[in-house]
Amino acid sequence: MADLTSRPAFHRPSRRRRQESGSPSRRTQHQPPRQQRWAGQSPQQILAHYRPGKAAPLKVLEVMLTLFNALHTSLDKTVSHKTRQERAQFLRRFFRDLNEKAGFRKLPDPRNLGQRHLRAMVQVWQREQLAPATIQTYLSFLRGLGMWTGKHGFVREPAYYGLNVAEYQRHEYAQRDKSWSAQGVDIDALVIQVCEYDRYVGASLRLIRAMGLRRKESVLFRPYESVVSFADTGLPLEEQTADRYARIKGKGGRVRFIPVDSSARQAAVAFAQEIVTSPDAHLGDPAKDLKRNLRRFDYVLDRFGVTFSKLGVTAHGLRHEALIDHFESLTGHAAPVRGGIALPPDVEEAARQAVSRLAGHARTRASGAYLGQSVVMRSKPQKRPDDDKAPDAAMG
Repeated sequence: MADLTSRPAFHRPSRRRRQESGSPSRRTQHQPPRQQRWAGQSPQQILAHYRPGKAAPLKVLEVMLTLFNALHTSLDKTVSHKTRQERAQFLRRFFRDLNEKAGFRKLPDPRNLGQRHLRAMVQVWQREQLAPATIQTYLSFLRGLGMWTGKHGFVREPAYYGLNVAEYQRHEYAQRDKSWSAQGVDIDALVIQVCEYDRYVGASLRLIRAMGLRRKESVLFRPYESVVSFADTGLPLEEQTADRYARIKGKGGRVRFIPVDSSARQAAVAFAQEIVTSPDAHLGDPAKDLKRNLRRFDYVLDRFGVTFSKLGVTAHGLRHEALIDHFESLTGHAAPVRGGIALPPDVEEAARQAVSRLAGHARTRASGAYLGQSVVMRSKPQKRPDDDKAPDAAMG
């Protein structure tokens, strides 16, 4: 069995942004370009030019998006362009739906948004039977809007809006095996076909299969620049397991180093190096930008049936495949999502930590989204909400 010794614990400095009494301002490095007429003004001063009741609500919303949309809800950092786009689209649609679906004839100024507006929209989401994960995301976006207006804690607990657990709580643990092999896909044969059709997409799939990368991480991978010696990783000497490491920059700018320590990883890197046109090139068609390369990636996989409607899998399922396989190689047993047996707690915890690190997650608990819930925890009886009241009821 592989060595599952966990990495030494250390204390990370908090990245949470200090809560301000009013609308939060940004540090200089978080500031997006502003309009010239706003030069030298704080966000509060800029918004003061748009008086509630006088300025059009949607105009105020656009100003707030320009000022604050780059900010993370709770951490002192910026969010990805994808999050900015999705949050902006949701907030614009939210105010339109207040009128078109919730029946509010007069739109409120975003700074005057109240609980009655939120309750009305939650009822709309319930009627439309939105997925729990979607409702969670929407409430998170609204929390951000509350912070921009200085209303910390504006969005209350889901139960306050009449949501039951099943309507807002997403499954933290994988309920089924989403890997390609679980759906009977011949992975090697399919990857070879893709490589023959589009060598860039094929190379990305090989990296995902070998290292558990995300789609975007694989496309942005630079086969020469991203492969470094162990000495260049800055990792403790006792953690060395290979001479070369792949440097991966993931979500939130988090960097992780994956050892190129197996024949599959070595072959995936070698194949990627063969197809790039220059030592500093990333793993995408140099004639296309990132957006078009990602679109090409999706198109090619759809052409080969890698969708839920055709083969029952997605590209992300190949990442699941790699992470589940990693757990099984460390423990010598099937993962819980594949019907594995109960493992000693220390063995399973160490393996889950290793899977989380490979996946680029900061929390060990995130491994559950790929591996499923621990067999030991799953076998424990679930505590019901009224269990604590039972002794008193019996005494009465």
